[in-house]
Amino acid sequence: MNEMYNMSIVAHNYGVISILVVIFINFLMLFGINSLMKYMRAVSLFTPIGATTIGVVVFTGVVMMAAKHLQFSVANIAMIAFAAVLIFLEVKRSSGLKYLDKNKSDAFAQYRVYATKILALEVAVTILISVWMWI
Repeated sequence: MNEMYNMSIVAHNYGVISILVVIFINFLMLFGINSLMKYMRAVSLFTPIGATTIGVVVFTGVVMMAAKHLQFSVANIAMIAFAAVLIFLEVKRSSGLKYLDKNKSDAFAQYRVYATKILALEVAVTILISVWMWI
């Protein structure tokens, strides 16, 4: 049981790092692609990867909780809240793109500002929860 727990901690850490990598790639796509249609295509292809990384972190967290006999601690509750916040932010970011008025000339520029704030918030939340857990 201890080996499974230790392996889950390592996998969990890699999952958190992969979330930060996915957010960084989202930043690169946001500012590297100038066409709204190309950006929407890239995001539609990349979104499942982001969802999978969140799923990896949630799954490894569940395995660690099972190894600890489902003992809820403040850290576990914080991780559950973190996952819910991250999923909520991703839904807000993608729904902002979905309901974007494609006929406006400055619509993509306005979305960039909106998405940048959400991605920055995701980075801040991820780093804060990681620092709290690693200390």
